Amino acid sequence: MNYIGILITYIFISNFILTQFLGLCPFIGVSKNTESAVGMGFAVTFVMSIASVVTWLIYNFVLVPFDLMYLQTIAFILVIASLVQLVEMIIQKISPPLYKALGIFLPLITTNCAVLGIALLNITNQHTILEIFTGGIAAGLGFLLAIVLMSNIRERMDGKPVPKPFKGVPAAFISGGLMALAFMAFDRALLTNLLG
Repeated sequence: MNYIGILITYIFISNFILTQFLGLCPFIGVSKNTESAVGMGFAVTFVMSIASVVTWLIYNFVLVPFDLMYLQTIAFILVIASLVQLVEMIIQKISPPLYKALGIFLPLITTNCAVLGIALLNITNQHTILEIFTGGIAAGLGFLLAIVLMSNIRERMDGKPVPKPFKGVPAAFISGGLMALAFMAFDRALLTNLLG
């Protein structure tokens, strides 16, 4: 698969949030305002892209040669946790207000199943290292797109009359479901038509 195909696939066709429903905790929790959503989206994109490459290297140069493939999940989580700590320290130093706005959801990137999902998917699909890096960035950008769209929807709904039982998280889930339906229009046929 070429790199444009990987980008289109992970951003629109196989968006982790809207088609596979991975990473819903930060998607719902941080999408209350756009500034926090953008910060979280870029943090996840950074962690996904770097974690994809590092986990691929660990898998192919440590786990496979020493026949330790059964440790891949533990090794991948350790890599992701280390990267999240690095991102957390950088955001705390560069932008304390963003760090405070992200709150508990920033360290929760460690347990974000979308980050682990892309690392495991890359191993399963046997991509090259450049394809893996592209896939990590694209998956992160898909996360960023989904969370920013959701934050815009939620900001607009704040001033609207919403029935009391649907206010907050229920309305967010309904909006997320409608977004997922809209993203179903992007399918493999579209990719084939675009790229030939």
